[in-house]
Amino acid sequence: MPRRVASALLTTALLTVAVAGCSGDTGPAPQAAGPQVTAPTPPTQATAAPGQGAIPAPRVPAGTAPDRAFAVGVRQLKLNRDGTRPLPVTLWYPAAGKAGGQPERSADAAGGKFPVVMFSHGLNARPADYQTLLTRWAAAGFVVAAPTFPHTSRGGDGNALDVLNQPADVSYVLTKVLALDARAGDPLRGRLAADRVAAAGHSAGGVTTIGLFTARRDERLDAGVVFAGTALGVGTAFAGAAAPQLFVHGEADEVVGYAAGKAVYDKVPWPKAMLSLPKGDHGRALLSDGAALRVVSDTTVNFLRWSLYGDASAKSRIPADAARNDIATLDNRL
Repeated sequence: MPRRVASALLTTALLTVAVAGCSGDTGPAPQAAGPQVTAPTPPTQATAAPGQGAIPAPRVPAGTAPDRAFAVGVRQLKLNRDGTRPLPVTLWYPAAGKAGGQPERSADAAGGKFPVVMFSHGLNARPADYQTLLTRWAAAGFVVAAPTFPHTSRGGDGNALDVLNQPADVSYVLTKVLALDARAGDPLRGRLAADRVAAAGHSAGGVTTIGLFTARRDERLDAGVVFAGTALGVGTAFAGAAAPQLFVHGEADEVVGYAAGKAVYDKVPWPKAMLSLPKGDHGRALLSDGAALRVVSDTTVNFLRWSLYGDASAKSRIPADAARNDIATLDNRL
């Protein structure tokens, strides 16, 4: 697809996100301003990368994830890519102390080395909107780094096309975050598993995440989690080493049609799964606690435990997590 056409389609798709609930507004969704984003669903048979006859195995070796919950610390980084793209970053991380309760600002890090998850927010949103989900990831043993993008965050200028610049932003932030592991005096010195990294994102952040495995492949990434994402503007040419992917999409999504997300999922050549919520909308359930969020958080936690820690027992728990309370269904090709 020509870049000009892709950009126009992306604008239509992402502008509807702004009015349909990417932000913290949990009220009823207004009618989308543009047409629903849909795409023909290709055959569901997983495809192998060119020159490969079978789906490749993940590169993270077998291991064991922490079997306890952690307290959660939170801190901010002030970053700026090229001096023109301010990227304040919220870091949630496993902290010393008693598990449970609210994240503690600048708390001491827990002992151990923890994988890193880069999270990209949706259009007209901010990382704090997703705190309930992201702190659960941190409590499970992950350092979560979530940049606030300069043009697509709440309070920005709303330039939806800037999403195409965000994969490079995420790669830049990842480099800076991983550097903390060796920085003298930093609270996260010696606490980051720099060889175990995932990217995740919702809506416009889902586009960003897909781009990190396609047009702007970051080879440091070992896994991805895409919430209500589409490949418009970034394509489906998945490249590089095998990186398992988990897609999460509401079948009643009023902004990014379910078929559009499923079409991208079908193109993934690596181990993959798709968690579908028959009554799920564009993702407001991600923003506050509830039965659907608990299913999503438990499923994603065990996916990350498997894909970043190599924990086979976590992988075996994913189907049960997904099936709880009949809220979702799972296409499991992991």
